[in-house]
Amino acid sequence: MASTTEENYLKALFNLSNPAGEVGISELAQHLQVSMPSANSMVKTLHKSGLLIYEKYKPVTLTQKGKKEAALIIRKHRLTEMFLVNKMGFGWEEVHEIAEQVEHIHAPKFFERMDEMMGHPTVDPHGSPIPDKQGRIQEMHFKSLAEVQPGQEVVLVALRDSSIEFLEYLNSRQLSLGTELRLISKEAFDESIVVSYLDSEKETLSQKVCEKLLVKIYESNKSSH
Repeated sequence: MASTTEENYLKALFNLSNPAGEVGISELAQHLQVSMPSANSMVKTLHKSGLLIYEKYKPVTLTQKGKKEAALIIRKHRLTEMFLVNKMGFGWEEVHEIAEQVEHIHAPKFFERMDEMMGHPTVDPHGSPIPDKQGRIQEMHFKSLAEVQPGQEVVLVALRDSSIEFLEYLNSRQLSLGTELRLISKEAFDESIVVSYLDSEKETLSQKVCEKLLVKIYESNKSSH
């Protein structure tokens, strides 16, 4: 059974992996806010456990066993976040820190019951996919709001950023998953987007915000001419 520290490393490696599955040890140390010697030591421990591949002076890569372990930790985290929002009434901006603690509980039945009580959700409160019991993660292919053309109607389905600051910003703008938006125009100068949603006729969202909002375009949409 992996320790809490080992689980945090596995999760960080999973999240930081580039398309080739590699992570530099300095990047890992920086992300976890630990020293390079500490990161090196833990990487060697995980290598001995068969959870990652380590060679001196090279980036590390998770093995299949390591990827599955990491995905199952992420599953517990995302199920917990969903439970806190759906069953306990927490705001989506309040759940990350609690889930960080709960994800280290080693009691499969606890999480299975949690999953059953919610009807087996496939995404967390921020729209991120929940890995299944085998550690498989469904790929999500959504556009960012920044890529959508004026005249199109979309629904907000996921976020690229689930930091407390960003979630509180979205709360202040009454933006949540499931919100339907219509794109009115895009500014040529700074690529900010003017949208209408709920009771707002015109709201301006910066490019930075739009890049972080993942949306699904209604199939019946046709771009305006």
